[in-house]
Amino acid sequence: MRVPSLPEVRRLTEKERDAWWTVLLVDPVATPLVRWTAMWARVTPNQITWAALVLGIGAAACFAQGDWQWLVAGAVVYHVSFILDCMDGKLARLTGKGSAFGAWLDYIFDRVRVLVCAIALMGGQYQRTEDVTYIWLAVAVVFLDMLRYMDALEIWKVRLNMRRRQRERAEELGLIDTSQDNGAEDEADDTPVKGTAKVPAQPTAGDASTAPAAPAHVVPPAKTFITRLPGYVRLRDFLVSHRIRIHLFSGIEFQMTIFIVAPLLGSVFWPTVAAGALLLAFEVLVVYRLLLATRAFQRTMARYDRLEAEMKSETSSPSEQATLV
Repeated sequence: MRVPSLPEVRRLTEKERDAWWTVLLVDPVATPLVRWTAMWARVTPNQITWAALVLGIGAAACFAQGDWQWLVAGAVVYHVSFILDCMDGKLARLTGKGSAFGAWLDYIFDRVRVLVCAIALMGGQYQRTEDVTYIWLAVAVVFLDMLRYMDALEIWKVRLNMRRRQRERAEELGLIDTSQDNGAEDEADDTPVKGTAKVPAQPTAGDASTAPAAPAHVVPPAKTFITRLPGYVRLRDFLVSHRIRIHLFSGIEFQMTIFIVAPLLGSVFWPTVAAGALLLAFEVLVVYRLLLATRAFQRTMARYDRLEAEMKSETSSPSEQATLV
């Protein structure tokens, strides 16, 4: 196959928004490697997924030794494994060889890698120190990793369902023109569903009068204490302009802190505790944002109900007047 130039490969394979660890420490290596790998027609995304798992198990074997030299080796191998884990999806997008089974395989292998590495890392430290706290840390790491990815999946489903219901309701009321819509769903949380609005949405408090109106079936984000924090909006815009998502400490940073930063520092306990606390704090923030989104959804659906009632009232007025005459 003809392999595009590196800038084109970046455009085709890199996500619009991603974790800062991936943007800064993985993509600069993974994207050129994907371009080089695409020249080999026999290499498939699933093969890279399997290679990432094998290296992950190799990192676990290093972690299990417990000594600092082995921890450093395990951290290096784990990072290489994560680079491969990012490459399989990029290669699938570039070559069109992706599949639903490949996506499932990638997800399951990610969880297996975290499980094996957590047990090996904490088990190695327990064998070295005979401190039972490391056993509980292994349980906590596995639990928090599962919680994060299960929560992310469910939140995505809830948001997608709300968008679809808003869209269907807006179409019923004739508020959007589906003839100019390509039917694509947005991937970003704050990106409106594509469509042409016939009636502008009601602005929320604090919106500038010159700001472009959102489609009628999309609820503008409400002002919260977070957006009012000094410098938050500027920081958010800076991160988004560099493809870095606002959720600064998610599952990826959690894993990297425990399986790369902690081993390199030669101190597993406190970095793991700090990573767990940060992950929980950001998860609470995500749930809070979901709560705001559901409240905005309810307000929008109520507004649609009022609009429908007004439409029915307007259509019934002439007949009622004729009856009175």
